Amino acid sequence: MNVNLRATILGFLAALAVLFLTFGFVGLGPIVDAVAMADPLVLAALPVVAAAWLVAWGLSLRVVLTVIGTPVRATTAVLVYLAATFANNVTPFGQAGGEPITAYLIADVTRNEYETGLAAIASVDALNFVPSLSFAAIGIAYFAATAALGRHLRAAAVSLVVIAAALSAGLVLGWRYRSEVKDGLTDVLTPASRAFARLIPGRVPPSRFSVYARVDGFFAAVERIAADRESLLLALSLATLGWLALSTSLWLSIYALSPVDPVAFAATLIVIPIGSIASITPLPGGLGGVETVLITLLVALGVNPVTAGAAVLLHRTTTYWLPTLLGGLVTATWGADAL
Repeated sequence: MNVNLRATILGFLAALAVLFLTFGFVGLGPIVDAVAMADPLVLAALPVVAAAWLVAWGLSLRVVLTVIGTPVRATTAVLVYLAATFANNVTPFGQAGGEPITAYLIADVTRNEYETGLAAIASVDALNFVPSLSFAAIGIAYFAATAALGRHLRAAAVSLVVIAAALSAGLVLGWRYRSEVKDGLTDVLTPASRAFARLIPGRVPPSRFSVYARVDGFFAAVERIAADRESLLLALSLATLGWLALSTSLWLSIYALSPVDPVAFAATLIVIPIGSIASITPLPGGLGGVETVLITLLVALGVNPVTAGAAVLLHRTTTYWLPTLLGGLVTATWGADAL
């Protein structure tokens, strides 16, 4: 796996600049003071909750791999997903940038074709998308029924509906006309693959037929996953548990800072899914963009700006920085007996 180190470093520098501006606008000093006063017992629970999220989504990946005929141990699936989280967090555009690397990791550990690994991680991401929309809808309905929706929250709700509709329509149309999509992808990937192969000594440029066979293999793997209803339900249940763990992480972060006046749990059901959309920014894993969106939404839901900033800092430490560190270690030791 070759990652452009220079681009990654520049991306992190840009992300840190965004973080500095965001937290500086709220008040970096007060945020640090608030974190220092946080309840240590609640803080100790945050890594446990983050681990529950990673395990749930790792097991969801295991279900998908079993369906496509490449079963792995539960520990292996969780480690693979941890490595995938690292890939997502250090590449621009979040999951969109990290998926090609993740597909390679999955194909390597399962001794399978690259397109099969890509189908597995793409299916897991699609399955994770469904409960996130449901939770956001529940949260928005709660606040619509109990309080006036603020301007920022209305804008977030509209954005979520538009994104959900666009993605759903794209998936439905893409699957309905998958024959045409296969031909189109083959037409695009064939010259790109040939150009790439010419840069590698001894590599034979692929034919259009071989490229089409790989594209067709990707769709065949996705079709096998979609046909297994029981496994789909199990994977969706695990994805739901993962989103609940992420929402709990943010809620506990707020509770650790303000136990007397905690925010409603429904607030985190809105904030976490919408905030995750910001990970598609050109920054590594959405770093900086996600924090800005989370803080903005929490303030719009009535959380004190300093409390919101400190809570997001705590939440992202255990759900971004810690998995990135651990996932980096897993990736660096890839191929070891632990996997």
